[in-house]
Amino acid sequence: MIRPSAAISRKLEESRAVEAIADGSPPRDPSLFMEQPFDRSNAERIGYSNYSYWGSTFRAFLKRPIAVILLCVLAALIAFTFIQPKLPGQYPATLIINHPLTKRQLSSVPPTLSTVLTTAGEGTLLTVRPYDDPEWAAVTNLVSVIQRRTKFTVLEYAGDWLRARVGDDEGWIANDFANKLKLPDDPAAVPYESQSNFPVNMFLSPNDYTSAGNELFARRSDLLIDETGGSAVTIRETPLRILPYQNGFWFGTNLIGQDLWALVWSGTRTSLFIGFMVALMEAGIGILIGIVWGYVRRLDRILTEIYNVLDNIPTTIVLILVSYIMRPSVRTLIFAMCLTTWVGMARFIRNQIVIIRDRDYNLASRCLGTPLPRVIVRNLLPYLVSVIMLRMALAIPSAIGSEVFITYIGLGLPVSVPSLGNLINEGRKLLSTSQSYQLVFPTIVLSIITISFYMIGNAFADSADPKNHR
Repeated sequence: MIRPSAAISRKLEESRAVEAIADGSPPRDPSLFMEQPFDRSNAERIGYSNYSYWGSTFRAFLKRPIAVILLCVLAALIAFTFIQPKLPGQYPATLIINHPLTKRQLSSVPPTLSTVLTTAGEGTLLTVRPYDDPEWAAVTNLVSVIQRRTKFTVLEYAGDWLRARVGDDEGWIANDFANKLKLPDDPAAVPYESQSNFPVNMFLSPNDYTSAGNELFARRSDLLIDETGGSAVTIRETPLRILPYQNGFWFGTNLIGQDLWALVWSGTRTSLFIGFMVALMEAGIGILIGIVWGYVRRLDRILTEIYNVLDNIPTTIVLILVSYIMRPSVRTLIFAMCLTTWVGMARFIRNQIVIIRDRDYNLASRCLGTPLPRVIVRNLLPYLVSVIMLRMALAIPSAIGSEVFITYIGLGLPVSVPSLGNLINEGRKLLSTSQSYQLVFPTIVLSIITISFYMIGNAFADSADPKNHR
């Protein structure tokens, strides 16, 4: 700050006194005034208002209740993909679950919140199978399987059930049309001989307690086991489980016995990782090249030619070629998608930069010799926040959709890597079967992600536009 000399100060005081006398007011006392030191960092603060761009942006966003709700839903979904494996009673995503006794895969088990298949009433007779566990007993209601066209004697006719004997075995068989039992003119006139065109299960009681391998589990505390340990009677209503614990299959199991609940969240985590990585790389490369392309005039021609070449190559062809040549993996998919996706972002940013590059503040920066990086960060990027956020929000579901497509044609991630693409590809094969739930659950998760990102991106883009700030 340039301080006035003593002579000039005296002249100023004399002129103020003369002005005061002319106005009829008494002269000012210099002792009533205090000299304020000059502070360069605060010199222009009085020229600014209390307006905050980001504060105004968030306030505008919070006025959109649907977008806020979807943001909370999306945040909870993303967080749960990381929390789910750490919750108690969760199956590993890639674990093939086998029956403890029969060793058969528990394939295509429908969705259930517990492992309880059915409930046996009090006094139900069950057969106990060898199973070394102090808490659980392996039980079954099955006596034997009568092979097709094997004759058996019907001892009692009871509507939907028949009490029958085959050799030394005696039990109950279901009297349904599927078995195509050979019945006399008067089925109630017992005993008589019959046979079936298909194998028939014979049970200890007129109840069909069956599961994978016909082996169920009950708590020993609910059973009265005889001395030989070969049979037992339920002493109360007893849940019969397909596995000796409570952990159910909330989304069911797939064709090879993997828990679909764990697979969906593991696959969501994989697909979101791919989507975020592609969006970040697309934004980083596209924004940088787009700003340089639009601001530096001498590079406009060469970058335009590069754009014309790359833009005429279909993205699908690039994805297919890269996935076919390289080993299928998460890195391969990310690399293939990032090869061309930045082109559209760069072109879009370039067009926005061309609109604002010759405005007064940019001309002033060039005249003052402001470095290009500072011009980009301080002058250009703030005007592109809204469009960048929208493009990134749309890039994430687009990348997940590309992963689903490339998996659909057989060039995506290996089956051993859970992803939404793999799950949807496997589930679509079962669309017209009773296992269609294997397609429904991953599709619902994918729909939530896509809709949420689209709505949130649009809402934030509108909120970030200064025209909507008040």
